[in-house]
Amino acid sequence: MAQRLETEGQRTKTPLRSPDLVMRLERLGSMHISRLSFTRTLVRRARQNRWRVNRVVWDMDESGYGRAVYAVRIGEHDYSLVAFSQYLPPEMRIDRVIAQAWDTCYVLYDGIPDEAELERLKQCVPYQEARRYTERELVLARANKSERLFDLVLEALAAGRQPEEAAIREIGYLLRTSAVYGNGKFGIADWQVVSSRPEFSGPFVAEMLTVWLIRAFTVDLVEHCARMIAPDTAVRLDPKLRRQLGIGNSTGLGMAPFLVRHPNLLHRWISARETALARVRDIDRLDPAALHHFKTALATATEEYSWWRTDDEVQAARTARLRQDLALVRSWTEALTAGTERPWDVLYRRGEAALSLEGQECLVSLLIEPHGALVDDLSAAMANHEEELGRIDGAMRCEVLARILDEQYAWALTIDFDHPDATARFWYTSQEKLEPRLGWRGDDEGDELELPLGFAREVARLKQELSQRSADERVSCLALDRPEFRHVIRRVQNAPAHPYGEIRDNVLGADLRPLDLMRCKLSFLGGAFFDPRSNLSLRIRLFQGAPFPDELHETIDDGTW
Repeated sequence: MAQRLETEGQRTKTPLRSPDLVMRLERLGSMHISRLSFTRTLVRRARQNRWRVNRVVWDMDESGYGRAVYAVRIGEHDYSLVAFSQYLPPEMRIDRVIAQAWDTCYVLYDGIPDEAELERLKQCVPYQEARRYTERELVLARANKSERLFDLVLEALAAGRQPEEAAIREIGYLLRTSAVYGNGKFGIADWQVVSSRPEFSGPFVAEMLTVWLIRAFTVDLVEHCARMIAPDTAVRLDPKLRRQLGIGNSTGLGMAPFLVRHPNLLHRWISARETALARVRDIDRLDPAALHHFKTALATATEEYSWWRTDDEVQAARTARLRQDLALVRSWTEALTAGTERPWDVLYRRGEAALSLEGQECLVSLLIEPHGALVDDLSAAMANHEEELGRIDGAMRCEVLARILDEQYAWALTIDFDHPDATARFWYTSQEKLEPRLGWRGDDEGDELELPLGFAREVARLKQELSQRSADERVSCLALDRPEFRHVIRRVQNAPAHPYGEIRDNVLGADLRPLDLMRCKLSFLGGAFFDPRSNLSLRIRLFQGAPFPDELHETIDDGTW
């Protein structure tokens, strides 16, 4: 059923795509970065508000070990990225969350630290979660070098030449983060500390600011090391090559349950994207400037995805098909004329009929791209400032609750949970790192401590319970009699107002691909070049192609950023 949702007080003529279509794992796992992604939103905000980033401390030895501070004034507040670089023995260089040492470690600091604070941070930040922090610390992060590319760029710059573009495009980053922590973890500032500041009004702003500043540090670090090796011949990295460097990120399973646990936030993200698409499809006539912008973005995507490499067979096949899809889109675009009615809707419908899921969702991002004036306001609606789930409506009759189940969870009620494959997996929390993990029921220990993430199964159980209740009975009686159903009752009552809040697939099934959950979230963060390392982890790039702090006044003519 098509959705008509109120967003920022506006309606679209084109119905929003149905949650039954959008909220399937395979489609969610095919989403791409768009102008609504949080990296893109951050860069636009930095440009519009003329942020100035200054490197106020650079205390690095000849090997590139030491400390640096980058300060940025945003509104009425100063913030600083404090970076520490240290020697890391090769045997300790691992991306997993269980690592205990890293090439570089960072903190986003509220203010500009003095010498005493820098000394305190030096005793804490390189040890990450092994230390405790204060409310002045907003975000913690750590990263390891991509040794192959770091050394290649270092050698070239020291010799007075530029590195090969092919190598930069192939790898895409000098440093790869393995964690970016915010929101009170390990004693750093809770969200409430900064939530009232306008600069943090969007989702993950502090984390994205941290990563953007880390990217600037990575280039400064490699250029510094080149000067130390060969002060007479060393050169700086060419700006065009520099922009091809992003920040790598290695993400594991701990991220996967986030979307399941935050249905209202997920609804805001997806509904903003779907509303943006509907607004673009509503456009009656072709604007030449928008068409030029679209063609430029399409050409950029085509070139970028020609460099997308992965050893994962599933993603490699999907990427190969995506390249074919983009060629089709290019041919369709050439057929658009000034007389074409609803041109972007024509393009979308052709894509829906002929492209792979990967291609369809890439097309959605491309369609949104040229229409900033039409869609950028939706970014403000993507943060969740309300209570995640409301209280149970105890006065609701069981008959009404059952009706909501039938309307909102028909997809869940068709699953046969008596079949072993339907409950083959279970989610639990690792005692070692206090992060979610995924086990095989019957083979792995811990299913008695299973996390309540299998809402499709819980909904089926609630439906069975409701069939034994009087239609006029109040939900409050059910909640008192069977308290184990309270969490799913709240979820079901919440669903009609948040139709994009529920992933409409079984996250306990044997065929679950956790990468779909991870990729969906990462696409909203701004991840690209998804490279699965297994079914439980993947690597991405953030801010690749984006301007650096000293380029915010420049126009990058690639159709994006």
